[in-house]
Amino acid sequence: MAESRGDFSEELPPATAERLKIYEYLLRKWQPKINLVSESTLADIWNRHFRDSYQLFNIVGSWARWVDLGSGGGFPGLVVAIANADPDRSVHLIEADKRKVAFLREVSRETKTAVEIHSGRIEAVLPSLCDRQKFDIVSARGLAPLADLVRLAAPALKSGALGVFLKGKDFASELTNLHALSNFDNCVAQSRSDPCARIILLRWNQSSSPRV
Repeated sequence: MAESRGDFSEELPPATAERLKIYEYLLRKWQPKINLVSESTLADIWNRHFRDSYQLFNIVGSWARWVDLGSGGGFPGLVVAIANADPDRSVHLIEADKRKVAFLREVSRETKTAVEIHSGRIEAVLPSLCDRQKFDIVSARGLAPLADLVRLAAPALKSGALGVFLKGKDFASELTNLHALSNFDNCVAQSRSDPCARIILLRWNQSSSPRV
């Protein structure tokens, strides 16, 4: 399995690399029972999933509270939690599929990673979380079209969170079709794991009229 790691594991702090090796083992163990990632990406887990998630550390700047929507197999939120070395930071994962919640909890337990895992639909969980605390980052990967992500993430975005959404090769059409984008200051960053992919960064513009 080491061939899938490439040089990326050597770029990481040793403790983070060891945790991700455990993560990789558990993902391969659970994959036949639950569709956690696309089968075509199993040979390249470290680049397609771990590097893809880890790169956000170099993009988002400082943060204290992070919430990840529709975490699924844990990307990017659980990788962020595993790589986080600051005990004053907190990472929250929201996932509706109870089998995937069980997987996330096992990875958290086996890697000794502090993370808050919330079982339920985003529409029900996120507003309640945002009533109790302010998030600096709200993220999602492969969850829904950008217009839908904006609506789902609205409770966090409207309270000041930076939206960080990993998108594939169709990112341009999603941006073009997002009529509500005028409510946001936005930029697009190149993905380090896929030359065709981009990272969409959105910040709610408090002076704009609400449309989401």
